[in-house]
Amino acid sequence: MDITIPELGESITEGTISSWMKKVGDAVKNGELLLELETDKVNLEITAQSDGVLDKINKQSGETVKVGETVGTIAAIAAPEVERGQAAVSEMPIKSEPKERNPASSPDHTPDKDFTASPSLRKRAREKGIDLNSQTTPDPIATNQDNADSARPIERQRMSRRRLTIAKRLVEAQRTAAMLTTFNEVDMTAILDIRTRRKQAFREKHDVGLGFMSFFIKAVVGGLKSFPILNAEIDKEEIVIKQYYDIGIAVAAKEGLVVPVVRGVDRLSFAEIERRIKELANKARSNSLALTDLQGGTFTITNGGVFGSLFSTPILNAPQVGILGMHTIQKRPMAMDDDQIENRPMMYIALSYDHRIVDGSDAVRFLVTVKELLEDPESLLLEG
Repeated sequence: MDITIPELGESITEGTISSWMKKVGDAVKNGELLLELETDKVNLEITAQSDGVLDKINKQSGETVKVGETVGTIAAIAAPEVERGQAAVSEMPIKSEPKERNPASSPDHTPDKDFTASPSLRKRAREKGIDLNSQTTPDPIATNQDNADSARPIERQRMSRRRLTIAKRLVEAQRTAAMLTTFNEVDMTAILDIRTRRKQAFREKHDVGLGFMSFFIKAVVGGLKSFPILNAEIDKEEIVIKQYYDIGIAVAAKEGLVVPVVRGVDRLSFAEIERRIKELANKARSNSLALTDLQGGTFTITNGGVFGSLFSTPILNAPQVGILGMHTIQKRPMAMDDDQIENRPMMYIALSYDHRIVDGSDAVRFLVTVKELLEDPESLLLEG
């Protein structure tokens, strides 16, 4: 029976085999895990569709495969046949070891030492006019350079399919969009006060913590309602303005950044938003996100502040035309009036937007709206 790559979901036509769980000759059972497949968005498990023995592997780890492609076969082999096959293998003659190569045949061999020059050494020797074949010992100048190279070790890592996709999408977003970023700052005093006073009761009632993200999501929804052009995308020569609010939340997972989507956030309570974010973050870190968790999204929020970022310019999550960047909270002296300065917990916020359809005035006013809603959290109940 052929092992084929199944349909992987919307817009996904290929993947990369990350690892085989079985090797040729292993017994397999129906439903047993055979291999893991890495796609642009999620990792998938391919299972056996019948009992038998893994007879052949057509595609190895690291190779790219397409939907419908056969990557191996499962054979239904009776036990006696397996035993005879093993006996045949045991009776096969053992190949003799190849004869040791004559060291003198090496092009860079020296008469008194089995020495093979590295590419960097050969290059250095050519530059110095040294014939390595005629030297009894390599020229000291050449060897010193080679030793210097070997004293600076490096490690090469194959980029995962997801990392390659992230790289491609980020470059594509910068290439195809007229991306600009505008900045503002938020006094987080009121939100911190609410969290301090209510976080214990909130957790006891809802069994989830009251984080910053629910406040920011509600503030973003309020801003998008006032400036719907930021909840849009470009489709050829048309602007498609979404009248629903599915907010992507950037999560740093082991395999790279993913952006699961919290849907219909305008209809969710703070507790429902926090609970949904927690579920998606856990799934991202355990590599168990479904394709439906990642599809869609009308606007994205990314929080570099959890890693200590003070200031950044987030890159658009195409085809969306807006992304909000949160940053770390830092106490700074702020002038409260002409005579008073106070240390206040401040956060820089950044809005990157596609200037092709979003005017600078709309982008700035959207960010001011988000700032004002965050600094007056009670307004989020009405506007968000």
